[in-house]
Amino acid sequence: MLQLNVKNETSRLRTVILGTAESNGPIPKVEDCYDPKSIEHVLAGTYPKEADMIKEMDAVAAVFKKYGVEVFRPKVIKDCNQIFSRDIAFVIEDKIIRANILPDREKEVEAIRYVWNQIDRKNRILLPEECHVEGGDVIPWDDYIFIGTYSGEDYSNYITARTNLDAVIAIQELFPNKMVKSFELRKSNTNPKENALHLDCCFQPIGKGKAIIHKNGFLVEREYDWLVNFFGKENIFEITKDEMYEMYSNIFSISEDVVISERNFKRLNTWLRQQGFTVEEVPYAEIGKQEGLLRCTTMPLVRD
Repeated sequence: MLQLNVKNETSRLRTVILGTAESNGPIPKVEDCYDPKSIEHVLAGTYPKEADMIKEMDAVAAVFKKYGVEVFRPKVIKDCNQIFSRDIAFVIEDKIIRANILPDREKEVEAIRYVWNQIDRKNRILLPEECHVEGGDVIPWDDYIFIGTYSGEDYSNYITARTNLDAVIAIQELFPNKMVKSFELRKSNTNPKENALHLDCCFQPIGKGKAIIHKNGFLVEREYDWLVNFFGKENIFEITKDEMYEMYSNIFSISEDVVISERNFKRLNTWLRQQGFTVEEVPYAEIGKQEGLLRCTTMPLVRD
């Protein structure tokens, strides 16, 4: 039996699911893309190649190995994009919650069924159908659960709107002792610099009480202000619109003081080292072309 435990983003990682880029399938058609950044690269002829993405994910697997982290990979499905394991489920405390994701992505859930089956049945949660949620929008932070959402009446017009208020309410009911805070995110189907696909695309807490944030990702300024006050202005690394587009907030914590980051994030990586973090740099720019980065491709199952 797998005993899940995830209370926050930064406790020492022991077990994780890392997506796979194997048999990633042909370059998608524009109408089959799930986000504006992928569309941009399809149109420009710069959509990432499978071989490059496999190399990038192998680099992350090597870092996990270095730190003694147990790694599960999805079973490879032919011609299926299985890179973003964070989208399909997420763990809070000892429960795994299956994400209600875009219907085209059901197969991805099947590919991790062998992990799901190792978890006590009472801790496997399926939310009601009207609850839309993806793991990138859900950030457990000790007594809090931060959730990115979009509650506009035009929700259904946005393929980029992934988590609704029904899901926020359902998660609050599942964890009555936690403070659930939701944040309205800015959505765009067409402009990746104006689109916060998930909460972790514009905000992420890291160790030592620090956080990375992008103001324009939030629709409601006072919700952004709440986060800044919560962490303290001096503990926050503010990223620009271009840095959000490059996915600066989507790094990944192995522990309180070790992070995996993209090697081109020079400004961020310098700051992290100044704050006393060990930064494990990996190449991840090709994967970033699909509007997801290190947090999106990993699903922690056990942290100390």
